Amino acid sequence: MNKIKLFLVLFTSLLFLAGCESESTVEGGGNNTGGGTMSSSFGNQISRDFIGQVVDTNGNPVSNATIKIGTTTGQTDSNGVFIIKNATVYERFAYITAKKAGYIDGSRTMVPTSGDNNVRIMLLPLQPTQVINSGVSSEVTLLSGTKVVFDGAFQDENGAAYSGSVAVAMHHLLPSDSKLSMLMPGALFAQDENGNAKALETLGMLNVELRGSAGQKLQIASGHTAQMVMKIDNSQLGSAPSEIPLWHFDNDKGYWIREGSAIRQGDTYVGNVSHFSWWNCDAQFPVVSMCVNLEDANGNALANIQVGIIRSGNTYPVMGTTNADGQVCGLVPSNENLTLVVLDNCGNTIYSNTIGPLTANTTLPTITVTNPSVTPTTVQGNLVTCSNAPVTNGYVILHTGYTTQVTTVTNGSFSFNTLVCGGPNTTFTLEGADYDNLQVTGDVNYTFTTPTTNIGNLVACNSITEFITYQIDNNPTTYHLTGINAGYTPNGLSISAQGATGAGIYFWGNTNVPGTYTTSSFTIEGGAVGYISSQLPNTMVFNLNAFGAVGQYIDMTFNGTYQDNNNPGITHTITGVIHVIRDN
Repeated sequence: MNKIKLFLVLFTSLLFLAGCESESTVEGGGNNTGGGTMSSSFGNQISRDFIGQVVDTNGNPVSNATIKIGTTTGQTDSNGVFIIKNATVYERFAYITAKKAGYIDGSRTMVPTSGDNNVRIMLLPLQPTQVINSGVSSEVTLLSGTKVVFDGAFQDENGAAYSGSVAVAMHHLLPSDSKLSMLMPGALFAQDENGNAKALETLGMLNVELRGSAGQKLQIASGHTAQMVMKIDNSQLGSAPSEIPLWHFDNDKGYWIREGSAIRQGDTYVGNVSHFSWWNCDAQFPVVSMCVNLEDANGNALANIQVGIIRSGNTYPVMGTTNADGQVCGLVPSNENLTLVVLDNCGNTIYSNTIGPLTANTTLPTITVTNPSVTPTTVQGNLVTCSNAPVTNGYVILHTGYTTQVTTVTNGSFSFNTLVCGGPNTTFTLEGADYDNLQVTGDVNYTFTTPTTNIGNLVACNSITEFITYQIDNNPTTYHLTGINAGYTPNGLSISAQGATGAGIYFWGNTNVPGTYTTSSFTIEGGAVGYISSQLPNTMVFNLNAFGAVGQYIDMTFNGTYQDNNNPGITHTITGVIHVIRDN
């Protein structure tokens, strides 16, 4: 099996918040346009492009995660990367979700800008902290001292009473957690009890997931509550108020909603909740929209640079990352003096300045970064095919030190404006990927030269020996390029694509004879597909074109329509190609 290392990307998501204008009202703002109203406007619907990566808590890529932006869906490749073009979002609000079995659902909200919007989502593992039983009071406690007390009453997603064992998975995020901005859902953007938009300052977040003995999702039974006891971060013990609002994250809308309060008892906050998702102990404050633009001394926009905002008296900044145009936008506290910081690719502060107080939506004057500890450098070149033609559907990744930048190609050309912080003779690697021809460059090593590093032609001509690709409706094509297994046993033909971090898509068949078949012979399960079989309405056609010996190819195409597993009123179309090496 050819294990080509593909498209490894490390993105920092734009973790500033959506802009608002208090005089107008819209419905919802996430993947669903329905829902409660907000007294702030997300603006008109627009089309925007997104590129990103989904990783686990160790920074490893999560493959085959389902990504949804507006009504557009896609999947991460073998290195956790996704590209979604022309997604329908709002001018000042985009909600990106990432889901995969074995993980807690992840998401990010951001102000979408022109060009490619960089997104990074880190998924928490769905692992039980403790298994309790229904019908009796139980207490589940984390090492930090955070705990939840249940009265024993649970129900399933349909509202039916549940009896049996309950697996409880709990994660407590402290404000001092360096990964907080990547792990928390959405952003610190909320709707208060009056429907007004607010920015939040967190004193801690808690996620609780409940699963039954068959793995089904559970909730606290209607009419019952659980007591939540959340440990206060040591750094906030001196300033934590005696009472603080509670907020839950609405997974459909993409923002936090005020629901109740918690009372301080010693070094904890205690409150009662009637359901579980993410809960947040937060102070709230009025906000304005602010944009920041960064450039180097040569006037080049600085992309993938971290920008932070620190409130007076706080230690931890809220971080965002500039897009390809060097811009980052979001909500900031109004009527306050704030500190704006810029970090280089080594994590050092290279710019710090006081801004505000801001009383209206603001674009700050362009910031020119001229710190002597960093050297502005442009890396430019062309990504070409084996026949030396420009790649039109692909991207290039730059790895240096602990950071990675990515850019899509425009008619083959690519360019990175970066700040080199490692001194002279700092090295980096480039990887190029050509999606149309399923070719990659592999890692190519270079040394930065200033002010410009000219790469010339980067040739994507390392063939991928096997692949599975498919497209659902008009969504982006999904590529499975590594982690593929295929074989034939007395039980039948099986083909699967499994990335480095878990299972992906599966094909089962009861024959290995080339020919044309329906779902009476072949079944598909996994990924964004769900489940396609003879048990559900479909018009699927499978063409098994070749079935080779071990070490040779199995080739099959498939296409047709099928009923959505979760919504019988929706019918999808799918087309796909399988070109895989037989393993057994």
